[in-house]
Amino acid sequence: MTAAVHDPILNGLVESLADDQGYPDGEVTAGRAQSLGQGAAGIALLHLERAATGAGDPARAHAWIRAAASEPVSASTRAGLYVGAPELAFVLDIAERTLPGRYAHHRDRLLDLVVRAVHQRLDATQDRLRAGRPAHFGEYDLISGLTGLGRLLLRARPDGAALGRILEHLVALTDPIGHGSDRRPGWWVDHDPDPQLPTPGGHANFGLAHGISGPLALLSIAHNAGHTVEGQLDAIATITEHLRSIAQAGPAGTWWPQWIAATGHPHGHPPRPSWCYGTPGIARAIQLAAIATGDTTLQHVAEDALAVSLIHPTHRDQLAEPGLCHGWAGTCLTAWHATRDTADPDLARLLPTATAPFAAAATQATADQSLLGGAAGIALVANLLATDAASTTGWDQCLLLN
Repeated sequence: MTAAVHDPILNGLVESLADDQGYPDGEVTAGRAQSLGQGAAGIALLHLERAATGAGDPARAHAWIRAAASEPVSASTRAGLYVGAPELAFVLDIAERTLPGRYAHHRDRLLDLVVRAVHQRLDATQDRLRAGRPAHFGEYDLISGLTGLGRLLLRARPDGAALGRILEHLVALTDPIGHGSDRRPGWWVDHDPDPQLPTPGGHANFGLAHGISGPLALLSIAHNAGHTVEGQLDAIATITEHLRSIAQAGPAGTWWPQWIAATGHPHGHPPRPSWCYGTPGIARAIQLAAIATGDTTLQHVAEDALAVSLIHPTHRDQLAEPGLCHGWAGTCLTAWHATRDTADPDLARLLPTATAPFAAAATQATADQSLLGGAAGIALVANLLATDAASTTGWDQCLLLN
């Protein structure tokens, strides 16, 4: 993928987001200013990345940050990396590193609130762990849970006690819950993955966004960055062994179900190869774990599964949109990160196979301006693929790919 091919796509997407006055004037649903995935905060990441490379206007980035901060900031224990104080702290940390001297005070105040909320949330988990009751997404997932907060703190407060407590909690999450024959994985939740997809009796979720692959990725990324707690490598091994045990194999290669319900049956056929729930996101988490443990056999398993999901029609034909969460942008970004960490040239050679449909899909007009589903995320990925260089700001850390 070359800059020449994607400059028109990138420029068109950026210009579609140029009117920073549109958001505060109500063109986007009220209440979403601080949504990293759906609101102004995520759009600010695009303009910060552009400003950091000298391709964009810092004033435009600030206007979107101002829009993101236009609503009251939630610092409750329900706030997560994609909403409220943690989300805004993530954006302001990027802003301060990109445009120093303007955002540090506000970022630090928000981080103090995040740290306080983390300790409160972790204190509240102790009774549940002692009783062996099921968890919930807010306890460990990327979007709303402690894994997302851990990724923020690994970036912005890596040496604080709060990050260590999160890592310890994720280690403890690998201990089974229940009694006798009714034993479940420690990350078992008793609610549905989606209101439209009931799972009576609960489920074990495996996706990167909401499942155990998120904690696996964070434990591995933290280990690779030198931040460890007792039992961390054992927890990584436990999770990867579980993922290997539920992997499905067939004509479409190795793939992972989105979840397993109380019946013991995996959910559906090979899911679309997306970042959030599909094989690419799970395979990237396993690849990071293999790097942390030095397990080259496991790394090969992960990379082979990812490669097949990029080219096999059973997988790739399910992708019908360009966005980050469910579409080609997220799949391509996940594959790009994986190729940076592999010694296998075959995976890198497959990347153009995935990026070609992304280029075609990215030209589709979209009214969605957001990071996860719309133009901001598509433009950020187009920029990274066009330059074939890591993000200057580290915006993609919120996806647990690095």
